[in-house]
This record gives sequence, C-alpha cells and structure tokens, in this order.
Amino acid sequence: MLKIENLNVAYGDVQVLWNINIEVEEGRVVALVGSNAAGKSTTINTICGLIKPKSGQILFNEHKLHEMNSWDIPGLGIIQVPEGRKLFSHMTVRENLELGSMTERAKKSRKETLEMVFELLPDMRIKEKVLAGDLSGGQQQMCAIGRALMGKPQLLMVDEMSLGLAPLLVEKIFSILNEVKKLGATIMIVEQNVNQSLAMSDYGYVLENGRITMSGPSAELLANEDLKKAYLGI
Repeated sequence: MLKIENLNVAYGDVQVLWNINIEVEEGRVVALVGSNAAGKSTTINTICGLIKPKSGQILFNEHKLHEMNSWDIPGLGIIQVPEGRKLFSHMTVRENLELGSMTERAKKSRKETLEMVFELLPDMRIKEKVLAGDLSGGQQQMCAIGRALMGKPQLLMVDEMSLGLAPLLVEKIFSILNEVKKLGATIMIVEQNVNQSLAMSDYGYVLENGRITMSGPSAELLANEDLKKAYLGI
C-alpha cells in the first residue's frame, strides 16, 4: 500500500533523513520506532506532504505522494493522528470529530462513522458536548484517534500517541488501537515506546539519527539482543 524509496529529507542545509526505505502492506501494522529526535515525525510529516523531500519517492498505491499537495493527501485515505493531538481546544469533542470527516469520501458516511467511533470510544459519546481543551490528556488522545477514524483512513498513521501519558493510560490507548487493528485497518505506529509498539505490530523499522538501522518481523526485533540493550534496558 505504501512504499518509501531512498527518501532523503533536509531542513535547509541540514539533512535529517538518509536513504529511508519503508514498506507498509495493506491490512498490516508497521511500527517505526526510535529515540527522540531520530527523525520519526519528519518521516510521517513527509508522507503527509507537510515536508517536501530532497530526493526519493513515496508511493501510495498508484499515487506519487512526494509530488502532491498536503491538502490533497487526506482525500486518498491517508490520515494522521499528530504528535501532541493538535485538537481545537475551544471546540467541542463532537465538533472536533466532525472536522475529521471533511473529505468527500468521508462525508458520505459521517453519521455511520461517528456512531462507530462512539462505540469504540464510549468516553467520547459521554463527552461529546465538552470543549476539547477541558478533557484529560488521555481523553484528548482518544478524541484525536476518533477524529482520524472519522476520515475513514485506508492508512492510519499514529505519531507518538503515548507521549506524556501515565502508564495505565498508555495501556488503554494501545488497547484501543488493537481494536482498530481488528477492524482490518492498515496502521503505521510512530513511537518511542518500542516494547508496546513492536508487541502489537507485524513488522518494525528502527530509526536512529535519520537512518534505518534495523528492520524485520516485530517478534524477531523484540528478541534482538542489541535492540533490547539499546531500547528496553535489558
């Protein structure tokens, strides 16, 4: 579904990604893991068209994302849950959710999708008239995930969803994502939380200092001694 080939990205004269190659197959969950400032968010923002690559290409089915405008990409079904949630704090939960369904493909089934989101995230039904800025951190993350699901994603990309959340809330957020996985979604998880990300994914890539240093089936990566020492403290 998604194929990144020899991707190089720079901020001005400073290169931050070197020859990145990633593939995401339809119906699979892929984890892109690594420490802070490794280049994970840059990768996901380049896929979304927010950053233009220096060279290389990003293919989504037959579409060349690297040549497209960022505002056209959600219409293909590529939806991001951004780092930091990026909710509209002075709008209600329901208004934030409905904003996720503004593309033509999502508008057609907005009512049905909203009901699906409420069933998956019952707290959002309870809080639908509450301002997003008045939610707890965990509830805000659920709202951000719900907003993304309202876009009827073919590829759901989740950027640092556990950042700043207590361990129990992190467990809850990952369990929600597992439910999304059961619905047959194709998911790309971008995370510092290596253990849980690899535990729920099919395939993983390890990004260090802007380069892919390791990749393979997630179970094999979790068993890798070098990765255990570097990221899991084992």
